[in-house]
Amino acid sequence: MRNFFDADVAETYDATHGGTDSTLIAQTVDTLTDLAGDGPALEFAVGTGRIALPLAKRGVAVSGIELSEPMVAKMRAKPGGVEIPTTVGDMTTTRMPGAFSLVFLVFNTIDNLITQDAQVACFENAAAHLARGGRFVIETLLPPLQRLPMGETRLPFANDADHWGVDEFDVTTQTYASHHIWLRDAQAEHLSVPFRYAWPAEMARIAGMQLEHRWSDWTRAPFTNLSRCHISVWQKRP
Repeated sequence: MRNFFDADVAETYDATHGGTDSTLIAQTVDTLTDLAGDGPALEFAVGTGRIALPLAKRGVAVSGIELSEPMVAKMRAKPGGVEIPTTVGDMTTTRMPGAFSLVFLVFNTIDNLITQDAQVACFENAAAHLARGGRFVIETLLPPLQRLPMGETRLPFANDADHWGVDEFDVTTQTYASHHIWLRDAQAEHLSVPFRYAWPAEMARIAGMQLEHRWSDWTRAPFTNLSRCHISVWQKRP
């Protein structure tokens, strides 16, 4: 899996990608704390620690796996960041010692695995880390294909003064790419990142886990036909 999250992206990730909505972060951490219970948690793609750090402040023992060394460096520069045990590696194969009550993968990052085999391997790796009865949580957007006219492949998602964004879809392969243009200091910076979307029904029962909950957001609102996101919780069989 190619790493698109280099030092330049890591430097501005929290502001331009990861989000700083304190209410959303609090809702996310509340739900993850409840799901972890008294056990340790492991975040796949821990990144800059946007969720891991506030979760650790809630008393959850958090570890991380992250492909990007610059992203880990940003986390370790934050208060408490060096206290999050983190291994640099691919979340489909990298192992952390111990058994966890919770493994979680948030902010659409499952889509960074651009083949079905890689996404299945991610589930298998999560299951291998879980204690019996433990939970694997994924947060990801639903592909907005209902908003695409027949034959159209591009859908804008950002039109700000300093940021333009367009998603480009290939419905025959379930892949898409997010194209970003940032305007900084009178210069344009371009980044394209490939993804693979998976429908919620595709993530049904994998690696000895079964679906326990599916919500439309971190408030645990019901998942419906109008939901644009899903928070799905799989439990490893006791």
